[in-house]
Amino acid sequence: MTATLLEPTDPPPVTVINGNGASPFVLTCDHAGRVVPERLGDLGLSAAEMDRHIAYDLGAAALARRLSQRLDAPLVAQSYSRLVIDCNRNPDVAASIVGASDGTRIPANQGVSDADRGHRRAEIHAPYHAAITALLDTRAAAARPAILFSVHSCTPVMNGFARPWHAGLLYNRDPRFSHVLMPLLAAAAADLNFAFNQPYTVNDEEDYTIPIHGEARGLVHGLVEIRNDQLADETGVERWAELLAETMGKAATEFLGKLEERS
Repeated sequence: MTATLLEPTDPPPVTVINGNGASPFVLTCDHAGRVVPERLGDLGLSAAEMDRHIAYDLGAAALARRLSQRLDAPLVAQSYSRLVIDCNRNPDVAASIVGASDGTRIPANQGVSDADRGHRRAEIHAPYHAAITALLDTRAAAARPAILFSVHSCTPVMNGFARPWHAGLLYNRDPRFSHVLMPLLAAAAADLNFAFNQPYTVNDEEDYTIPIHGEARGLVHGLVEIRNDQLADETGVERWAELLAETMGKAATEFLGKLEERS
């Protein structure tokens, strides 16, 4: 048992990009990275397995960075693989450190001790969410608007089931921003198949970023899940960056304008 998990040579668990961006959007990318701490080796997995969606959200980091540039929005991105600890899960639940994913057994996650679980939480999960909290606190103190928007990607086939949707807008208690954004997306990309709450929905057991930083704060928020074959190359990333930047900007103008009218 070690006193810490991360070595001095390991990368920091969180990257904040364009923290003072002028946009009302605050972007998060919970599964941006696939780094594994040196002390955990390769988790018992091959390089090919670590290239799969089980380790991180393929294409999401590139898209989130492009969106940050286009929107002039702050971005908080997680560096470590979700197989180390999933930063979009409540760290108190067992599913935050999975024993298997999409048919692949994760050897290093079998029988994880409470102490090791605590290190992963304290050194990776907690700093990531502390960075989001700090950014949102700073905005609130300056009376600046904040629309929390989380960028994810998903695999076209999961556990043997195909997913026909090119992208989904996910929510739980507050669908308002998603309902403003959806018709703008559908009009701008009629060739794509969009859906609400597909292939997942946001809930308190399986999500953390939106419930904690969006719902609990009462912030306007949204989450997009884009099928990762849409982000497999530069052309795809650029198309989605342009599509989302345009429609999110319009949705923010419409939504914030309505809020001002009511105040």
